[in-house]
Amino acid sequence: MKSKELSRLAIAALEELKGQSITCIEVQKLTPLTDYMVVVTGTSSTHVNAMADALVKSVKNAGIKVIGVEGRPQAEWVLVDLNDVVVHLMLAPTRALYKLEDLWSFTTADAG
Repeated sequence: MKSKELSRLAIAALEELKGQSITCIEVQKLTPLTDYMVVVTGTSSTHVNAMADALVKSVKNAGIKVIGVEGRPQAEWVLVDLNDVVVHLMLAPTRALYKLEDLWSFTTADAG
């Protein structure tokens, strides 16, 4: 599965569980680590963990290997590494604090 298709699969899984403010950022020209970063907000730690579980299940059902999942215990920020796509599932205060979209959008604008 190509990375763009994988990002769409991830987004669909997050939308199904009512993930909020889903953003997909193409970063393949900026870093060799991944092609896309998906950022989503959850309403609670339980919601963030549920979205992470659904995402992992959806990806595995599509025959894609999950590289790793980090941050589950507190679930303020859970990272799901799908190799070509990295998904950041965050609570609203955590997302506002780290501003990943601003960081990568600024970098993308500079690179262009």
